[in-house]
Amino acid sequence: MKATGLHKKLNSRLDKAIWQHHMFSDGDRILVAVSGGADSTALLYLLKHRLSIYGQDLKLYAVYVDLGFGHSVQNRCRTMQAYFDDLEIPGQIVTTTIGPIAHQPSNCVSPCFLCSRIRRKKVFETAERLDVQRIVFGHHKDDVVETLLLNMIFSREISSMIPHLRVLGGRYSLVRPFYYTEEKLIKRFVLQKQLAVIDQECPTDGNSQRQTVKNLVDGLERDYPGARENLFKSLLHVKSDYLLQNAE
Repeated sequence: MKATGLHKKLNSRLDKAIWQHHMFSDGDRILVAVSGGADSTALLYLLKHRLSIYGQDLKLYAVYVDLGFGHSVQNRCRTMQAYFDDLEIPGQIVTTTIGPIAHQPSNCVSPCFLCSRIRRKKVFETAERLDVQRIVFGHHKDDVVETLLLNMIFSREISSMIPHLRVLGGRYSLVRPFYYTEEKLIKRFVLQKQLAVIDQECPTDGNSQRQTVKNLVDGLERDYPGARENLFKSLLHVKSDYLLQNAE
């Protein structure tokens, strides 16, 4: 398969994250959490066609957790199963009612937090069934920047995502191969390849705290080109001596 310029650019960013942060090892069983959005859908495609260079005897799996919104659950699940089959990747389809539960009136303040937490639990349950060591998420460079600001504004802490995180006493490694990849490149690639992308019909989509922060960063980037990149690079230049927690 001949890669386009955009494809090569994505592969280069993927390679940087995977090699630099030791995301895969020989013999790993790897589970990609696919939401149906552009990011994880593109990541699964790229890993499928590049996995062999990252180690020997790597085994790739995929899981799609449907959140249960609307009347298109079966159509969404069929679309994702067909995508997994087309890539010849063993796929798990998990149907839930996570979304409606998280959006009950009693939880109107933080539906996204609860939804994400329960969905991740379903991914871990799938990982346990498949006996995988690595769980792959499609978070990209823009997500890292937005999470930094989200945590500062709404959680009153300075933190973000990291590319490789060991959890549950080292039982699993959570890895983010798109850590150095810009969202706009991923979206262009999905359109170019016409990859399967689905709408979860989430009522909070476009009206969440994350969307508010995304709009904020977009505005900063328009007024001050390079602001997004500077925010990302600030994570590599933390001067802890000048933070309040270290003040006398």
